Amino acid sequence: MGGTVAAGVGLAAATAGVIALAALRRRWVVVTVEGESMAPTYADGDRVLVRRVGADAVRAGQVVVVERPEVRRCVIKRAVAVPGDPVPVDRVPLLGSGPERRVPEGMLVLLGDNAEDSYDSRRAGYFPAARLVGVVARRLGVGVSRR
Repeated sequence: MGGTVAAGVGLAAATAGVIALAALRRRWVVVTVEGESMAPTYADGDRVLVRRVGADAVRAGQVVVVERPEVRRCVIKRAVAVPGDPVPVDRVPLLGSGPERRVPEGMLVLLGDNAEDSYDSRRAGYFPAARLVGVVARRLGVGVSRR
């Protein structure tokens, strides 16, 4: 009978561990930076911990990860304007051609820290907030160009 109790306790602990891991994965994701668009902040190969949040939690200045489904990848960029903020036409002239004076609901203005090597709002305009994965919480590992 003792073996049955121990097996039951072990199974309960394993189940609790699986549930906890699933909860963590819904809240956090690890992303590997590809390319130099966020240099010098992040380098190619850096690993970052991303906290999944809704678009309403994003503030200008934070680094975010968004999906680009057309290329089946994610990009990491700095949010420079969120819904309701003034459109930063001085930094993103492309957005000055539209009628909006404020960033529309459901949209984000995102820029790479390395303007010369970045697919961002300077080329693509607004990014849909619905494609937001989350906000970068911290760097986990150093990339290949920093070694």
